[in-house]
Amino acid sequence: MDKNSFAKTPPMGWNSYDYYDTTVNEDQVKANADYMAERLKEYGWEYIVVDIQWYAYDTGSKRDKYQYIPFGRVEMDEYSRLLPCPDRFPSSAKGQGFKPLADYVHERGLKFGIHIMRGIPRIAAHNHCKILGTDRTADEIANPYSICGWNPDMYGVDASKEGAQEYYDSLFDLYARWGVDFVKCDDICNTNLYRHNQFSAKEEIELIHRAIQKCGRPIVLSLSPGPALIDKAWHYAKHANMWRITDDFWDSWPLLKNMFERCEVWQNHVAEGCYPDCDMLPLGYIGKGFNDERYTRLTRDEQITMMTLWCIFRSPLFIGAELTRLDDWTLGLLTNRKVLGLLKRSF
Repeated sequence: MDKNSFAKTPPMGWNSYDYYDTTVNEDQVKANADYMAERLKEYGWEYIVVDIQWYAYDTGSKRDKYQYIPFGRVEMDEYSRLLPCPDRFPSSAKGQGFKPLADYVHERGLKFGIHIMRGIPRIAAHNHCKILGTDRTADEIANPYSICGWNPDMYGVDASKEGAQEYYDSLFDLYARWGVDFVKCDDICNTNLYRHNQFSAKEEIELIHRAIQKCGRPIVLSLSPGPALIDKAWHYAKHANMWRITDDFWDSWPLLKNMFERCEVWQNHVAEGCYPDCDMLPLGYIGKGFNDERYTRLTRDEQITMMTLWCIFRSPLFIGAELTRLDDWTLGLLTNRKVLGLLKRSF
């Protein structure tokens, strides 16, 4: 299966992170999917992506102390695979996973995506949980020295260990059965924790790529966070469809101004199925899950500049706003066929 066939033009969609952080629930995802189907789909917007910690209980309950509650309770199956938290995604109960929600999204002519952290749950390693397809256990493939610097949920997977590929194969087999069309994998594009080895997750990118090739479903692979490493452009292009060229992008003119330099560096690495990613569009209302709900701080001229740059560069486009609260001006910005048409031109 040719990965470039998964995304012949830059993917366009909505991601829950900028507005909800870790707290998004099933009803909110459905409401945004309904809005996209009714108001945005005809313009090319199609992906609905549930971002970080959809498997965690009590998300947002200690936001004054933690974005990600250390060693918090998570939903997981017997094979070390994280599952949607049924408190927030009730249709996932009784082993259904994200299939009912993905079906809801697909019925509206859209595509469904999820966020994952690289690695294997630390709780699975501590409890010596099983890995489907092998007699190895989670602790045997986990690298206890490879922990994300900002999210404590996972250990990295040691690609040299027997069972490592089987673990990722089992993950993507599960995602394929759920009907997942897009996976954003985090702590993998530029692993800031390892200053001596900024590309320490290289082997896990390869494990994931092979798992996607095996799963029988076209799943777009997006790598985060950035900044991606220009000397590894060939590796991203070989194994992924999107890779972040920046840290989290927010509603700030200095960050937007700096994006011109990043796009200049990466401009010759844009190709069919392979897209350097300028990150999400912080438009409309954002920040609620961060206890900082606000209308974007970017001026209208800055928002126009951002949309124009992203489209000229042919970055993927993912809206960070709560779609149901979009005002007419922002909706007009997101439905400008002439500007969006820049994404669709031939390579």
